[in-house]
Amino acid sequence: MNVSYSRKFLKNASKLPKKLFALAEEKESLFRENSFHPSLRTHKLHGKERGLWAFWINYHYRIKFLFLSDNCVLFLDIGLHDFYE
Repeated sequence: MNVSYSRKFLKNASKLPKKLFALAEEKESLFRENSFHPSLRTHKLHGKERGLWAFWINYHYRIKFLFLSDNCVLFLDIGLHDFYE
């Protein structure tokens, strides 16, 4: 899986605590191997975020993304679960 990053994603990722950033890197590695691995809990978003997807970093943090093609995604944002509510 090829991953690109939005400016917003990079900005918010740089603000994460080191431990959380390291966990996000682990989850991204898993995502690159299998974007629907059960531990990621990858899911479609609804409402005004319709067409976008997210997966879990941990119980509180998510990565929001967009499938550009079958093997290419754009990571849009990273943050607390409520960042897309």
